Amino acid sequence: MTEHAATEDRAGQPPAASRRATLLVPGMGSDHCAGLVSGSIRRLAGIADVRTNIGNHRVTVRFAADQTDAAAIRTAVERAGYDVAAVEEGQGTRSANADDDAEKRYLATAWQRLWIAAVPTTLIMLIMGVHMFWQPIPGYLAIVAVLAFPVVFLYGGFATHRSAWRSLTNRTANMDVLISLGSLPPYLIGLIGFVYPMTSFIEMAATIMTFHLLGRYLETRAKGRASQAIERLVTMGAKTASVRRDGEEIELPVTELQAGDVMVVRPGAKVPTDGEIVEGHSHLDESIATGESVPVEKGPGDAVIGATINKEGVLQVRATKVGAETFLSQVIRLVEEAQGSKVPIQAFADRATGYFVPAVILISLASLAVWLVFGESLRPVLDWGATFLPWVDPELTPLLAGVLAAVAVLVIACPCALGLATPTAIMVGSGLGAERGVLIRSGAAIQALKDIKAVVLDKTGTITKGKPALTDVAPTEGFDAADVLRAAASVEGGSEHPLGQAIVAGARERGLDVPEVAQFQAVTARGVEGQVDGRHVRVGSRRLLKDAGIELGDLDERLADLETAGKTAMLVAIDDRAAGLVAVADTIKDDSKAAVAALHELGIHVVIVTGDNERTARRVATQVGIDEVQAGVLPEGKVAAIRELQSRYGNHVAMIGDGINDAPALKQANVGIAIGAGADVAIEAADVTLVQGELSKAVEAIRLSKATFSKIVQNLFWAWCYNAAAIPIAAMGLLHPMIGVIAMTASSLSVIGNSLLLKRAELEVR
Repeated sequence: MTEHAATEDRAGQPPAASRRATLLVPGMGSDHCAGLVSGSIRRLAGIADVRTNIGNHRVTVRFAADQTDAAAIRTAVERAGYDVAAVEEGQGTRSANADDDAEKRYLATAWQRLWIAAVPTTLIMLIMGVHMFWQPIPGYLAIVAVLAFPVVFLYGGFATHRSAWRSLTNRTANMDVLISLGSLPPYLIGLIGFVYPMTSFIEMAATIMTFHLLGRYLETRAKGRASQAIERLVTMGAKTASVRRDGEEIELPVTELQAGDVMVVRPGAKVPTDGEIVEGHSHLDESIATGESVPVEKGPGDAVIGATINKEGVLQVRATKVGAETFLSQVIRLVEEAQGSKVPIQAFADRATGYFVPAVILISLASLAVWLVFGESLRPVLDWGATFLPWVDPELTPLLAGVLAAVAVLVIACPCALGLATPTAIMVGSGLGAERGVLIRSGAAIQALKDIKAVVLDKTGTITKGKPALTDVAPTEGFDAADVLRAAASVEGGSEHPLGQAIVAGARERGLDVPEVAQFQAVTARGVEGQVDGRHVRVGSRRLLKDAGIELGDLDERLADLETAGKTAMLVAIDDRAAGLVAVADTIKDDSKAAVAALHELGIHVVIVTGDNERTARRVATQVGIDEVQAGVLPEGKVAAIRELQSRYGNHVAMIGDGINDAPALKQANVGIAIGAGADVAIEAADVTLVQGELSKAVEAIRLSKATFSKIVQNLFWAWCYNAAAIPIAAMGLLHPMIGVIAMTASSLSVIGNSLLLKRAELEVR
């Protein structure tokens, strides 16, 4: 994939009345193709931005409506030699059905062209076999010429030649130029056989075109498999929504939903768009967002994500985000950005492929010229080749040897393999990450992640859950833990304080009923009290109990121990007796310790940089196995801490955080990783978003980066080796053009196939 940004106006801002058009260009199969398409578009007036994505064959153009329009942009793409299957204008979300239909039509057309070419080409090969090895056929040349004509010139090859002509008249040279030069001259040279006895090349022309069409069809199908992840995301959303309006329930398309609409979501149905439950309780399957297969309990006031599935009860959900603002749309946008971005290693390949086709044409012409001038001197090469290559004919005249060599150079050269090397790996890698809840925004992040040597972790919400949870219940003699917790939860049920709500939640998780409190009273800076089942219950600080004349006994010492451990403890008194204490703390996420251990296994130094106090930060670091701690750090201090680590580890530092105060540090880091459950500004500042919020997903992101980059290097290596070896062999006359076109197709398919092997990568932290 590639991304091209056109020059904007002199003020540095997009032109006024800016519009956007998205074009589906199925034949845009490599970076070389994308460069030709974007270059042609940028020649138009009023173009603000051009972005091409060969993974889904789309070109997105932002332009000034008073200077150009979508029709002119379409014409520019066609001038570059590429057909446009569909054009969509506006800022709306992608239409999965329309895109899918256009892709299917293109694939069906490619299949039809292939068969129309394959049938006469097969007949030609059969007739040639009979003519050469069994019985000469009268009028053989005329029969072959008639059968090959529709393959080379009409329905089989017409689109290829038209694309080549458009490309040349636009002063560019795409892959179709090579195929046209590899099929038209052999056919025309073969016609000389009607007036002068010579070897026919017509069979070769038909075969080259047919194998080219086969390669195009197979590549289209294979790239479709590589881009399935984003297509699945597009189709995951609900198509319609049941909405209450004016006292009635009506069904309407999701595209017509408005913020504030109250949707009715029945069991088994998808939530149409992001919203908040106003009535009903249920469990929702949120695996699309979190990757977690266990349904999550939801009730009034809870936020829900569009495209998640309601498992049981009927819910009424108020829409809060619609269209491009929804979670699913943002995920699609992030994945498309990743698939449309470049990896730094790709820059060299891009420059090389830009000169590739003209260079191949020059090498082809040079091969022909050398064989014409030095043909007899080069005959030992043919004699040597004929000893182990059955298709080499040592009796060829210099002219025929030169024609075969020139055509072989044209058809063996494969800029597509080089162009596909990077984008197919990124496409598969970013899609795999999206399926696992790891959204990588850019190709540069993919390359940078593999070299990370130090990871900076925020504490709250990153290593820990970011909200208090009940950790300890310690009764005194004469009371049991359940009685103490039940009494404390009942009184705290009247409070809105997060610590009190954590006690209530902890009691319910333990299966305790929490009765209503009577005569509830909050005592400023001390705690709360009230009547529970006729008993007076106090929950709060030492001072609350001492002011009431209640002796603490050994609770004072136990309270100090819990506070030393970094927990917030509250004393509980029932009917003027010290009954025990309860403690809450921001607990460690279940996977944090395993994630830190996995980072250490990768040779990565892990540091906590937090605004919390030293004692709490050290306690958390000890629990998860981190040695270096920087506590009490303000936002600007986090930036300074990352700069210091960058100087220490050579600009290979990642930052993982979730809060607004983490945004500057996320930008400063070489790779910023945001916890998906965190603040929107942190997510926008980051290069990678962990949707589920689990720290182990950061390890998966690093492992995915290493695996993806490894595939990119493999693809580029073999693509370069293929061309470096094949072109000289073809120029020496040792490669038959029909073998060459098969090898060219195999090269592109091997790059795609190698990228698809990424799906087998072991990423999970165990």
